[in-house]
Amino acid sequence: MDIRGNRKCTACGARWSYYETGEIVCPECGSLKSVGTDDRQTHTAGAADLDLTDVIADIDTAPTREIADAAADEAASYIRTVGFIDAGSLRPLSETYVGACELRRVGRTLGRLLTIDTDEELYFLSLLRGVADGERPPSGEVPDALRPERGLAATAAVDAYLTDLRRQYAEREPPVDRALSWVTTEKKRIEALDGDVAPTDADRLVRTVQDVSEYLRTGDESALARALDGVDSGVR
Repeated sequence: MDIRGNRKCTACGARWSYYETGEIVCPECGSLKSVGTDDRQTHTAGAADLDLTDVIADIDTAPTREIADAAADEAASYIRTVGFIDAGSLRPLSETYVGACELRRVGRTLGRLLTIDTDEELYFLSLLRGVADGERPPSGEVPDALRPERGLAATAAVDAYLTDLRRQYAEREPPVDRALSWVTTEKKRIEALDGDVAPTDADRLVRTVQDVSEYLRTGDESALARALDGVDSGVR
């Protein structure tokens, strides 16, 4: 949406930034009456963080299935708040967001299983402990039973991100469009296989989008070169 994010309360005169708080309520007096003091900017980003502190605190006392359900709920709540355009500027596709997409799927899957294998539990706990800091277990540690979750998390994150990327950069250079065309084709392939692809394929999809984004945001030619290398290595 296009908004005037710098606000001035007409009741008490306080000023604040909706871009930072995500709140339309005056932080000083609670009034809903305010006016914008800047030009309209496209803004889809939320202000919430992924907070898994309470879930992690229960690891030693609650059954894994309950922890998995709670983690999935927290991840889903976070995902709903996230957008990628902040006051007219595109944000990166963060590993925290990608990891939250995976945690939501892994948590839901483990939450409905009657029996959870040790490798699945260890993978889930590693993901849970690291995701808020942008850390995910490497692709080589993904249990076979959770490959679909890794794959579909990648496609979900990429799909959400591309909506804002294309909104912000409607006119793009041919090499960028070539990379994005491959991303779209690969995303559909992974979705058609219900996510059950090599985890390295899922990670390549995410990295390619991250590299394209870095090029568009910073002009870093090496990022575009990495994206195209990813495309070439992933062409089937």
